[in-house]
Amino acid sequence: MAQFGSLSDRLTETFRNLRSKGRLTPSDVDGTVREIRRALLDADVALEVVKAFTAAVRERALSDEVNRALNPAQQVVQIVNEELVGILGGQQRRLEFAKRPPTVIMLAGLQGAGKTTLAGKLGKWLKKDGHTPMLVAADLQRPNAVQQLQVVGEQAGVHVFAPEPGNGVGDPVKVAKNAIKAAVDQQYDTVIVDTAGRLGVDAELMKQAANIRKAVDPDEVLFVIDAMIGQDAVTTARAFQEGVDFTGVVLSKLDGDARGGAALSVASVTGRPIMFASTGEGLDDFEPFHPDRMASRILDLGDILSLIEQAQGAFDEEEARKVADKIATDNFTLNDFLQQMQQLRKAGSIKGMLGMLPGAKGMREALDNFDEREIVRTEAIIQSMTPQERELPKLLNGSRRLRIAKGAGSTVTEVNALVNRFEQAAKMMKTVARGGVPQMPGMGPIPGMHGGKKQQQGGGKKKAKVGNPAKRAALAAGAAAAPQQAPQGSGLGLGGGAKGGKAPTEEELASLQKFLGR
Repeated sequence: MAQFGSLSDRLTETFRNLRSKGRLTPSDVDGTVREIRRALLDADVALEVVKAFTAAVRERALSDEVNRALNPAQQVVQIVNEELVGILGGQQRRLEFAKRPPTVIMLAGLQGAGKTTLAGKLGKWLKKDGHTPMLVAADLQRPNAVQQLQVVGEQAGVHVFAPEPGNGVGDPVKVAKNAIKAAVDQQYDTVIVDTAGRLGVDAELMKQAANIRKAVDPDEVLFVIDAMIGQDAVTTARAFQEGVDFTGVVLSKLDGDARGGAALSVASVTGRPIMFASTGEGLDDFEPFHPDRMASRILDLGDILSLIEQAQGAFDEEEARKVADKIATDNFTLNDFLQQMQQLRKAGSIKGMLGMLPGAKGMREALDNFDEREIVRTEAIIQSMTPQERELPKLLNGSRRLRIAKGAGSTVTEVNALVNRFEQAAKMMKTVARGGVPQMPGMGPIPGMHGGKKQQQGGGKKKAKVGNPAKRAALAAGAAAAPQQAPQGSGLGLGGGAKGGKAPTEEELASLQKFLGR
């Protein structure tokens, strides 16, 4: 996950240094706040936002709520998390729909911010939510802007209103007015107006955008800003707020941003909420913005709620139930395996989903090296098999595997590896379905769990006879005393505090804590 990558790494490292301290001194707090300030400035967060944020964190970190906490370092992380949520907007803000359709949404922003693509993403998202959106091509100046919106609209399955060819021809204000009439006549409940942008903020752009706003009186004006714009984010946002007075912000290109200071600056400076985030190039890489979840991602605390929502939107509950029944009855086939992988791909980027897990920054190198095309290659191998081979993998002899490898453009080794992975996965899922605990590859049996080899009666292997008579007599005496002492011990092998029980020494306790990793 590239969102706020370097900022997240810096903050995580700062808090890792705090966790080794049982008590925080003012100098510890000042050092932590100094590192946070550097991390935010390096992430291109506006200076005024950094000053206000670090001042609030320092004041709260030196208060009694931290001094009295059992874990001061954890309390500081909680304070930073709450302050991050605050500068990101606090509460999530949803779109406000008109009581009488159509709801008019106007997009504004600089050229290159991604307004046209975002219009298609927003249209597709609204369509999934049960609305009937219409895109309006009111950007008549940028070369081929109208054609681009038509292509995006076709990909999203959303109607595009484009009466003018563009490329400098046509009146955008008139197009926007006529679009509202067309939406009423054709019963579209949402109108998304794509307006023109410039390479920089200028009077002509603001005047045109202001005229369109007056003409259509939109219910929402969304300011689309490139998350990689850096320190210019504040200047641009303020200019558009004065010229157009937007009601919400949409962050684009979050997937390619390693710093993301724009997100931490715009909402705080303008007082307007961030409502949506564009997280990739695909039309489905679009999501509502949750300040609390984004703050958790920045601090590497995970975003399980978004992960669950993403999975629920992709996985078919009925199909999942059928697969569970097949696993339980030992009928899980390569066809089911293929279907599960296809549903996984529908859920979106696997890297993105793994990046939502708590502690994902520790897997950064593994995530960066993960090749999502491996799933495509696996699908190609399975699809090169006959229906009978998918149902009965045991039929796959050497000649069949060679044929499958040629058909999928892979090697026999890759086919063998796939079959082995499938057999291991099927065996593990079967064990779980029956209430057992599967044995992971490369790991021994889990202590205390059933399913391992039965112990031999009589305590296992027979002990070897000791040759020294004196030593043999001493061992026999110790064995006779053992049954009386056994009940006094604890489960960790240490003596209990009962009668005659020997208490562990400090060295024994220290070695035990070291063994447990404390």
